[in-house]
Amino acid sequence: MQPYRLFQVLLSLTLLAAPGARAGRPADHALPLQAAYALLAKGDYANAYPAFLRHAENNPLAQFTLAQFHQNGWGRPADPDAACAWFGKAAQGKIPTALHFAGDCLMRTPDAPGNAAAALTSYLAAAANGHLISLCSASEFYVRGRYVARDVPHGLALCAQAAQAGSPPAMLKLANYLRNDRDVPHDAAMARHWYRMAAERQVDEARYQLAIMQAQGEGGEAEGEAALLALEELASKGYVPAYLPTATLYAHLPPDADTGAPGAANLAKTYLWASAARSRLSDPALQDQARQLQDQVLAIMPPEWRPALDRKIDAHLAQFAAPGTPLKRARHVSPGA
Repeated sequence: MQPYRLFQVLLSLTLLAAPGARAGRPADHALPLQAAYALLAKGDYANAYPAFLRHAENNPLAQFTLAQFHQNGWGRPADPDAACAWFGKAAQGKIPTALHFAGDCLMRTPDAPGNAAAALTSYLAAAANGHLISLCSASEFYVRGRYVARDVPHGLALCAQAAQAGSPPAMLKLANYLRNDRDVPHDAAMARHWYRMAAERQVDEARYQLAIMQAQGEGGEAEGEAALLALEELASKGYVPAYLPTATLYAHLPPDADTGAPGAANLAKTYLWASAARSRLSDPALQDQARQLQDQVLAIMPPEWRPALDRKIDAHLAQFAAPGTPLKRARHVSPGA
């Protein structure tokens, strides 16, 4: 890839660093940074940082990128204070994502005089410059009634504005508000609608929450087949919350019409996903549910199935686990070596 192409790609990633951003910067800020972005694209942090620093006095895009160095720990220890200082400078140049992060920085100490009001102003300015999800950050002030008079309808309207404009993170946030937020009147049907909208844009958490609602018939008709399909697809790509619901749905599928026993494929899938859940979930109550499913399966599953199934579990977990993550096996299960 040529350096200019590298610069274009990295510039796009920088400007879209937070979900919901959609804005470009004037060429007079971007063009002087081509060489600096080429260095950054190669991972040459030692030379990229001073290259941006040389332009930082009057270039808000350079200031924003320097903030990212400190925020993300690129070639140096992460330093939130230094990141916030640079975000504050870049925000003065109307970099949309910098305005959003400047608001986050102010909310690190919201009780300091003027910080909360300045953060709200910064979020609204970020949204006005195209960073849509900032409207949902602003909505929190009104939904919670912190630092402003509580106004839940206005707060929801702010986040809904971003969702209706096509921001998938805003769709997810709005759905979460409507489904189970303690400060918002519940509307399961609308929550399901917004989860579906975000799920269609491949937001994994939205796909998961929609599938749970479909399985339970919450906010609309039960759609068990669609729920299982979505949950198993998520589980297959390592989305840990989907493991136990996938196993549970397989465990509750109708038995074989001829034998009255669970179908072989469904039994195997229950064991696979319950085992994955038990190995990766940290909540003791959920681990216990997974263990109970394992025990139910082991009571009727032919022992000779276990080695092959265990190898499948090991391969799946190894694909997504951090190095050194231990496996938790069902009792009396062969190692599958």
